[in-house]
Amino acid sequence: MPRALPVIDMSAPVCCAPVAAGPVDDTAALEVALRLKALADPVRVKLMSLLLASPDTGENGGDLAAAVGLAESTVSHHLGQLRKAGLVESDRVGMNVVHHAKRDALAALCVVLDPNCCR
Repeated sequence: MPRALPVIDMSAPVCCAPVAAGPVDDTAALEVALRLKALADPVRVKLMSLLLASPDTGENGGDLAAAVGLAESTVSHHLGQLRKAGLVESDRVGMNVVHHAKRDALAALCVVLDPNCCR
């Protein structure tokens, strides 16, 4: 029987020593891997790109679905995976759900991968 992965709260940005600083422990490696796994899909990368390029008001699921050429339910699934990884935040505004990229979470992930990134 396959061993279940431990449950990790990924709502906060990843916070561990940079991978380049030396060997990481199992928990830190899993935290980074789960976030990277959420991004390891072309549609999710495109959604993140659209959210990062959008105004501060965010984007609704219908507009994102039209932009990537997929059904709104499929886009909702992808956004759910990004949300679970702590990379996207969603808020209900009336009848719509508006999505925002969590820039601090992406910046933290970049620093964990390469501490000299973005300098």
